Amino acid sequence: MRAARLHAYGEPPVVEEIADPVVSGPDDVIVRVGATGLCRTDLHVIDGVFEAISMPLPYTMGHETAGWVHAVGSADQGFAPGDAVIVHPYVTCGRCGPCRAGSDQLCERFRFAGAMVDGGFAEYLRTTSRSLVKLDPSTAPVEAAGLADGGLAAYRAVKRSVPYLAPGSSAVVVGAGGLGHIAIQLLQTMTAADIIAVDRSPAALDLAASFGASTVILADGGHVANVRETTGGRGASVVLDFVGDGTTPSDGLAMLARGGCYVTVGYGGRLEVDTAELVVNELTVTGSLIGSITELGELVALAARSRVTVATRVYPLEEIRSAMSDLRAGEIRGRAVIVP
Repeated sequence: MRAARLHAYGEPPVVEEIADPVVSGPDDVIVRVGATGLCRTDLHVIDGVFEAISMPLPYTMGHETAGWVHAVGSADQGFAPGDAVIVHPYVTCGRCGPCRAGSDQLCERFRFAGAMVDGGFAEYLRTTSRSLVKLDPSTAPVEAAGLADGGLAAYRAVKRSVPYLAPGSSAVVVGAGGLGHIAIQLLQTMTAADIIAVDRSPAALDLAASFGASTVILADGGHVANVRETTGGRGASVVLDFVGDGTTPSDGLAMLARGGCYVTVGYGGRLEVDTAELVVNELTVTGSLIGSITELGELVALAARSRVTVATRVYPLEEIRSAMSDLRAGEIRGRAVIVP
């Protein structure tokens, strides 16, 4: 099969022919890949951010996969060849404390597709039944792939924010592109909050407005003051930061109302805050990882009801280097999807 394999950190992957994956255990499932989303995490993989925990080079990249079941192991898994599925990026053990508590995104023995095990930038992918959710027949894999990680991370962050978002409150989405436009739709579906999008890209703000942001603000240095003005001086009840770098953490805190919650999904930066500010204003600061397999099922259900869609730009597998270059340059509106 053809696969995009990483041979050296700092260099883009190479599309080459390798052997097809095969079933090797009773819980294994081979998925025929319909599409795999391209994410900034893939760029972090290339840059060596996860080198210490990754499998030896070379390996197949890609962690946002949807497709069809091709072959299954001997265990009764509830899946059959031909089933349309979306693949959770984590292969989990099912036996540790977090897994048994339903927080499998915190599995103590997790393996991340596209770095710790071979991923989905290929024609076929090996995973396990624990990592699969069936897709509604109305949802095509190419439309669903971006939900597997980016969409799921946005869903968990919004779901955790709901208790802070009473009707009439305000939510700020910092970074209105790949994950942000999904979060905006989820905020519309799950809350009655006013939605404010903040981004330095006018194209991203146009995307945010098209998906329902009530106010869009250009991140031009005066955006914190503009947010506070838009909220009548109170600030936002929730700030969802999908950038997490540069000044966005400190800006996010400065945008919050008293009793508000800052949630960061993006990472790479640092946050310093006076503890007195946290106490006096009763602020909550939290990080949000990817969602659980149960939450992936919930998100797929929303997609089947057209409550959330992913703006996609499709590239064939052979053009994956161009897709990665476009992503680094900020030229992708929404999510890039690689089709083998």
